[in-house]
Amino acid sequence: MAATIELKYYNSFWIKKIKSITNVANSTATFNSQVDSTITISPGLGEDEMNVGQKVIIEYGTSNRYVGYITERISDDTFVVDPEPSPAITSVTKFELGPIEDFTNIPKAYSASTATPNEDWYIEEARIRGGYNNTTVDLGVKAYIVEQNKEAEIRSSSLIYSGIYNSRTGVNNTNQFSVAKDITKSVDPRYGSIQKLYAEDSNLVIFQEDKVSRALIDKDAIYSAEGGGTITSSNAVIGPIIPYAGEYGISTDPESFSVYAYRKYFTDRRRNAVLRLSMDGIEEISRYGMTDFFRDTFNSMSVTGKVIGGYDLHTKKYDLCIQEDGQYDEINGVETEYKTLAFDESVKGWVSFYTYKPDWIASLKNKFYSFYRGAIWEHYTDLPGKRGYFYYDANPAKVTFIFNDNPSVIKNFKTINYEGSPGWAASSITTNEDTANQIGYYSLTTTQLGLENSLFSNKFKIKEDKYFGNIINSTPQNNGEIVFGKSMTGVKGFFATVEMTLEENPTQAKELFAVSTNYVESSY
Repeated sequence: MAATIELKYYNSFWIKKIKSITNVANSTATFNSQVDSTITISPGLGEDEMNVGQKVIIEYGTSNRYVGYITERISDDTFVVDPEPSPAITSVTKFELGPIEDFTNIPKAYSASTATPNEDWYIEEARIRGGYNNTTVDLGVKAYIVEQNKEAEIRSSSLIYSGIYNSRTGVNNTNQFSVAKDITKSVDPRYGSIQKLYAEDSNLVIFQEDKVSRALIDKDAIYSAEGGGTITSSNAVIGPIIPYAGEYGISTDPESFSVYAYRKYFTDRRRNAVLRLSMDGIEEISRYGMTDFFRDTFNSMSVTGKVIGGYDLHTKKYDLCIQEDGQYDEINGVETEYKTLAFDESVKGWVSFYTYKPDWIASLKNKFYSFYRGAIWEHYTDLPGKRGYFYYDANPAKVTFIFNDNPSVIKNFKTINYEGSPGWAASSITTNEDTANQIGYYSLTTTQLGLENSLFSNKFKIKEDKYFGNIINSTPQNNGEIVFGKSMTGVKGFFATVEMTLEENPTQAKELFAVSTNYVESSY
């Protein structure tokens, strides 16, 4: 950064004195001199980089702290500070330099006794043709003119664009913002700040906190009196902004945005919604059987919580991770407070929960990657002995479902049967009244084959490539029951909740096609 600290006028030219303000030191070292109205820096502590206006923080004594600014440089290693500490500081424990914050005394960078290099002076012509008493050139817009209002203006609901960039011809005007042209475009500020921009074909999709709109690029739209629109060429870089139907936005979670083909997925936590934007507009895909889940999950999130989204090209699903920011249990080495799940367009529903918490999600060339704690991980690698692993930890697959046939009748669920690969176990079977004993894994090893098929073991039995197991009641005696406990087959209730768990570290892919039960109507 450069500042004009002195300006002298002659008949036909100006002389400007420029001082560069660069290389601000940021030292935390101690020094060996006291501080009254001046400070003396020991050589090697950054004295060549210290500047007038720089913030000075000094800790001394037991818990005392001094904050001031450098106002003048006396010599190479002696500086004047303001305000003057009283009494003088002697027992300095820490000396820290901050950024330049006060530009008031920049002209006093060097005292009168210090010679200023001639290179600091620049000559600029002041009159047309340089002639005597010719018309003086007005100051106009010059780089050294200091703008009186130095406050930055943040327009969070507006767009600004620069000059063009063309890599083929070498034209790069991205640093040019001509005020002579209309280079800004604003959206409705009542819908909040712009969180995400996405260029699609010849349109620009604009995601605000509470609204989604599209803007035409390099063309304009003309509408007839009946509301029909035609497109015509125009020199407008950003044309009219047209909002999509629906009061939806992306809240403050642009990380949830993902795109595949013409479908764009994102979340609006303020409305407890997961959304898809496609050719037919915005649709709320969280309503497909998950309305209560997303309502409760989004409502319980803190302000610092994050929503990470990405499209899985391998399985053609939209993966979404709702998480509390920075939640990691260092003592136990586990992630806490997160939910990762996937949406499948082919069934129009949320098909699975996952046990991994990514920092970012991305797909490239039909492969799915996630980023976690500074590393990149490729999914679906099919490494031997690593099935069911996410990052460093094993996560056995689980499927939870409900037996709810004839829901108005109290039933006695007698058996559980499944079709699929060996290695599954019914790890939990419960109803509103009873709980079953755990039905263990079925194994095809030769040494266990006879035991697993035994009628006296609580295991799945195989017959014609299907697996059958009896549900043994483990609930204490209910009123009106004569036989209960291990001699009692079946669990009673209106419906049964079943959790199927896969064995850890399977050597090959395991599938689960169907699960069924046999039941009889209960007598009470």
